[in-house]
Amino acid sequence: MLTVLLAVLAAVANAAGAVLQRAGARRQQGSDLDVGALKGLVRTPVWVAGVVVMLTGLVLQAAALATGPIVLIQPIMVSELAVTLVLAGLVFRTRLGVRDWVAAVGMAVSVGLLLFALAPGGGDARGVSALEWLLGCAVTITCVGVLFVAGKRDETTHSAAFLGAAAGLWFGFTAVLMAGVTAALTAGGVPGLFKAWQTYAMLVAGPAGFFLLQTALRAGRLVAAQPGLVLANPLVALGWGLLVFGEHVRGGPWIALELVAAGGLAGCTVLLAGSPLLRDEDPAPQPA
Repeated sequence: MLTVLLAVLAAVANAAGAVLQRAGARRQQGSDLDVGALKGLVRTPVWVAGVVVMLTGLVLQAAALATGPIVLIQPIMVSELAVTLVLAGLVFRTRLGVRDWVAAVGMAVSVGLLLFALAPGGGDARGVSALEWLLGCAVTITCVGVLFVAGKRDETTHSAAFLGAAAGLWFGFTAVLMAGVTAALTAGGVPGLFKAWQTYAMLVAGPAGFFLLQTALRAGRLVAAQPGLVLANPLVALGWGLLVFGEHVRGGPWIALELVAAGGLAGCTVLLAGSPLLRDEDPAPQPA
């Protein structure tokens, strides 16, 4: 229960941080994140508040990873999209329709059903070999790079979708590194923390994720970036948890229920992502 509570709080903090940062970023002109734009963002109190709130979510997520398997924690983060919708309504002074509420409730039910069917457990990041870490990192970074290049080369609203997916994959990868850090801390205490290479990788992954997120938020509307940002995260966690960390989920007849829950989750995500509330939160004209 503690793991679930921490993960839910982390999702709420991430959603609040994304909306606040978008509220600040929309006041800046242009879609490229350069030094001048970053200076302008730092002078925007709303944007700074969004960064602080998102960092709080990162701490909460680390605490959750220290108490439970990554396959349990990251799917809960999908609920971030529903929270984003509600908060966007408050910040941008719009109202949720019946469809939005139905999709939000459906998402919560689908996440709960998926976790019940999966019943994730086991696994230990301390038992992962150096070769497994190397291969996993190489595959993940390559996927992020492909999405990033596609997003920068696309001049339509698809750009924000590609960049949002790249940021989502990267945040999932950051959670993987965070799991390695917490495992090192648990095994060796503070000395083990400084001996783990994942600790220093986090120092690089953190700013890189920050850059990807800001690039995605400035590339287009939140409605375009948020689905990939949210859904790619648990996919990375699922792959790493099952294939690398040795975590397990229920199979057999439970697979049917897992597919139903995953389908409901995807459908509710698409429904929420296409909400008129998110389309209207940024009145600036967008390419078709």
